[in-house]
Amino acid sequence: MENKRAELSDKQLKWEILFKRLLIGASAILVLIIIGILITLIKESMLSIKTLGFGFLWGKVWDPVQNIYGAYPFLVGTLLTSFTALIISLPFSYAIAIYLGEYNPKGWLSDLLKNAIDLIAAVPSIIYGFWGIFVLVPLIRVLEMKLHIIPYGIGIFTASLILAVMIIPYGASLGITLIRMVPSPLKEGAYALGATRFEVIRKIIMPYTRSGLFAGVLLSLGRALGETMAVTMLIGNTSAMPTSLFAPGNTMASVIANEFVEADHAAYLSALIELGLVLFLVTVVINMIGKRIITRATKH
Repeated sequence: MENKRAELSDKQLKWEILFKRLLIGASAILVLIIIGILITLIKESMLSIKTLGFGFLWGKVWDPVQNIYGAYPFLVGTLLTSFTALIISLPFSYAIAIYLGEYNPKGWLSDLLKNAIDLIAAVPSIIYGFWGIFVLVPLIRVLEMKLHIIPYGIGIFTASLILAVMIIPYGASLGITLIRMVPSPLKEGAYALGATRFEVIRKIIMPYTRSGLFAGVLLSLGRALGETMAVTMLIGNTSAMPTSLFAPGNTMASVIANEFVEADHAAYLSALIELGLVLFLVTVVINMIGKRIITRATKH
């Protein structure tokens, strides 16, 4: 009997070691893929890096015919579009998370809203682009005429609005999960001391879920930075420096999507790949900053 138990424990130990090695192998493969992507981008954009140097980041003119490549308008367009979309989406994401996580966690209405959020995340971006062209652009034109602005309709603000709708589910879904994970004794203790529901949310739930909610913000921002199709259809696709939120512009992703097929010489192609490298690095830097903020918030 003891021998059988020993054999079973040995088998379990072997399976545990094998499973641990599989996990380490999968993690190593993911790291190697990321490193491989970075090396590929650097290698393919080396011609542009050697030719243009750091001037590529600060150049304000993008003219492939004259072999002039400046990424600054696209960098500004990417950050402006993404952060504007994030600012617009945050109140809606947090409101949905608080309502479904605390006020109405169960019932048919809660299930309906959760399914709607999942559906918003599942809709292809090109569908959002079509909806934006036929519905959002005319509304923005009316608003621009009332504000006495040139009624382009398309532009950075329009692209930001559509992006805001697209990234709401990411922050909302994570927020719902985190709010439901807040220990009941904490909330019940606050209610027992006479706190209102608003006070419980403000002083118990929000501080407890702060780092996780910020992680949801980062997830939403990462989605916004990399979005291509819907933004390409609505941002206006001009290489000029954006002069306002309502002006047409371009993002790094939309430039690559529009011009990669048309790149007919090595310098042009290398400059577009360097744009991809810059976008990759911007995403990495923003995520690293966010992780550091989350770590500090967790310690405090």
